[in-house]
Amino acid sequence: MKIPFMCRIPIDPRLGAAGDSGTLIGESLSASEYGRAFLEAVETILRTTEPTEDSGLTNQGRNAMKIAVPLVDGKLSAHFGHCEEFALIDADRDSKEITSKQTLAAPPHEPGLLPRWLAGHGAEMIIAGGMGGRAQGLFEQQNIKVLVGAPSDTPAANVNAYLRGSLETGENVCDH
Repeated sequence: MKIPFMCRIPIDPRLGAAGDSGTLIGESLSASEYGRAFLEAVETILRTTEPTEDSGLTNQGRNAMKIAVPLVDGKLSAHFGHCEEFALIDADRDSKEITSKQTLAAPPHEPGLLPRWLAGHGAEMIIAGGMGGRAQGLFEQQNIKVLVGAPSDTPAANVNAYLRGSLETGENVCDH
């Protein structure tokens, strides 16, 4: 299957006993045969998963951003708190292209839940039609940038326009 061998870690009965009791092995990792093998395995995995110039992954993660868009019937919802689902769109800041899209059912509407929920999914920004001032403040507390007044369009159309700097926003359609 052409999968490289990463390491061999010896079985240490103390590891099982420690795991069963919820405690750590008494000695440091580097002091035991098991620990040295484990640390070597970690180093091997880190070396083999580092991006290289020819892998195409050197900028992945560093220049990526995740944008949330509240949806009703597949288009941007005028009021984010009453949406059916959220599109979570990954985009590359440098190439200004969408790299992936995921759609998740919205959780039940509870005050303050959506900012925490979207932050937990890695959202850095939300593009919305309308959002009240309190909700905007809750998003800011989660380090999620808020853009309101976006048109009722597909999430890809709004995100692509945002990435190109051509997203035209109007009034915030929410006044609470």
